[in-house]
Amino acid sequence: MENPGVGWIAAIVIGGIAGWLAEMFMKSNMGVLMNIILGIIGAIIANFLLGLLGVSMAGWLGYLVAGFIGACILIAVARMIRR
Repeated sequence: MENPGVGWIAAIVIGGIAGWLAEMFMKSNMGVLMNIILGIIGAIIANFLLGLLGVSMAGWLGYLVAGFIGACILIAVARMIRR
């Protein structure tokens, strides 16, 4: 979210879309607020992990992809912890 091209409102909208896409992909059942949270936190985590690999994503599309990847990771981790 430190990217100047993506503001707070855009981060919420893109995070919600990324969280929803991850929810559909991972076949989980969560609400809209959780989708937004997963998308935003997922984007932060994915950007950090991809940064360690030397990959950088910028702009709306990059934030959406990173949010989707990160949200999928968070859903998978939550499933492992529950078991």
